[in-house]
Amino acid sequence: MLMRTDPFRDLDRLTQQVLGSAARPSAMAMDAYRSGDDFLVHLDLPGIDPETIELDIERNVLSVRAERRSPAPEGAELLVAERPTGVFTRRLFLGDTLDTERIDASYEAGVLTLRIPVAEQAKPRRIQIAGGDSRKQLSG
Repeated sequence: MLMRTDPFRDLDRLTQQVLGSAARPSAMAMDAYRSGDDFLVHLDLPGIDPETIELDIERNVLSVRAERRSPAPEGAELLVAERPTGVFTRRLFLGDTLDTERIDASYEAGVLTLRIPVAEQAKPRRIQIAGGDSRKQLSG
């Protein structure tokens, strides 16, 4: 399944505390859960052009990268700029029980949804028990 520890996220939080929130846009909010034979991840990316979203996987680390550009034209005088712009990244550490070859991604209403199937070898299965005919009598 999804590994819960992300050392980079803790480093990002520390950097934001030291340098202020303008140093780097905040991380993508995420929900993750298992439903049947799929593991689903929903990442909030409001206002992101789907063309700027990049998904890469190396070993069992899935990297999500997206960019939100400022809607103001170049040279415009900004009066208020509260919405973060720039590059957003998130790394997900996936367990060996997930099939990283068959990840499906969709983007709708500002939410990136990843559907990661559980690997066949990790699915529960029933084991047949041989009948009484296969037992041997012990002679004493």
